[in-house]
Amino acid sequence: MQVPSDDVLARVDHLVYATPDLELGIQAIEKLTGVRASAGGQHPRLGTRNALIALGSSTYLEIIGPDPEQPKPDGPRRFGIDELKAPRLLTWVAKGTGLAPFVDRARASGVRLGDVIAGSRKRPDGVVLSWRYTDPNVILEERLVPYFIDWGTSPHPATTAAPGLSLRALRAEHPEPERMARILKQLGLNLPVRRGARPSLIATLDSPKGRIELRSN
Repeated sequence: MQVPSDDVLARVDHLVYATPDLELGIQAIEKLTGVRASAGGQHPRLGTRNALIALGSSTYLEIIGPDPEQPKPDGPRRFGIDELKAPRLLTWVAKGTGLAPFVDRARASGVRLGDVIAGSRKRPDGVVLSWRYTDPNVILEERLVPYFIDWGTSPHPATTAAPGLSLRALRAEHPEPERMARILKQLGLNLPVRRGARPSLIATLDSPKGRIELRSN
């Protein structure tokens, strides 16, 4: 099954590319694309930091890994970073507003999104960004169901991220594509879903080195 993807790209806030070591992840993307990510900043008390590349005016690629300048957090780092052996595309985050009632409606329809929580990050220039998002510790359909984020009054990270890449397509593969597509449509997302041996998110990017694909599995 496949549905038109034109509108789903407008809903993508960012792609999450997780890595066991931030510099390793930055180098892996630079080798693939020819673009080096700019420093994003630290996530206080979470033990992570990130680097960013813009994929459009309000869409970006987040490379996230452990922050050696922070003490190890009490619990595991988000996105399963502590268990990673190599950098990889992990999931995606969709734009959202009015997240609390949105989550309530999703749960009423059977999609158990995580609670809405607050997040923040301090940029290298000292600007603190804050947002609200659905809890990334909640994993649905091996993270093919995205997290949802509302930046509120904070400037969008894509405006200060390194330029050079464009997001051209985003799709998924799943052993039960019709069921997966129904779940996403309940969330207002027309992500194309094709049949595949295992759940996977596939992002197509245009780069100085040509068109590339990032796959989560």
